[in-house]
Amino acid sequence: MEYNSLMHIGFFTDRMEEMVRFYTEVLGGTVKVVSRYGSYLHRDDRPAMQAIAKVRPNDIFNIYVEMAPGQFVEFFPKEEGQKEHTGFNEHLGYSHFALCVPDIQEAVRELESRGLTFDTKLSKGPSETWQIWAHDPDGNKFEIMQFTDKSWQVTGHGVDA
Repeated sequence: MEYNSLMHIGFFTDRMEEMVRFYTEVLGGTVKVVSRYGSYLHRDDRPAMQAIAKVRPNDIFNIYVEMAPGQFVEFFPKEEGQKEHTGFNEHLGYSHFALCVPDIQEAVRELESRGLTFDTKLSKGPSETWQIWAHDPDGNKFEIMQFTDKSWQVTGHGVDA
């Protein structure tokens, strides 16, 4: 099997407007999909969503923000009883995501001009890939990265043939 791309990463949030604003106005993504519960009114295969659709059809189910062609960050409104976001690397599972750019120094200048404050300084990791870390309004960590000709993600590294 071959994959075409990583299609999306999804987050629950209780600050939908702030998160969408951040991912569009600061990071430069584009809102591509706003799905409301009403789209589930006639979906018998999704009874939980259909039940909500009957009561709150105009409520947002999810929003897709396109970060690169065909690659999205997906946001869901916080659901009843969900716990608060935990700190970075406190639990197994999700840790962070990375956005790849062609010119990281240009990206840093542009993102700072849009109000983004980075958590680290620009550096090249042992993998020979440029990186700088930041976080979104909900505290989700992400990297901005640029491959080099020597990047292990490009050349391969430590994989037994």
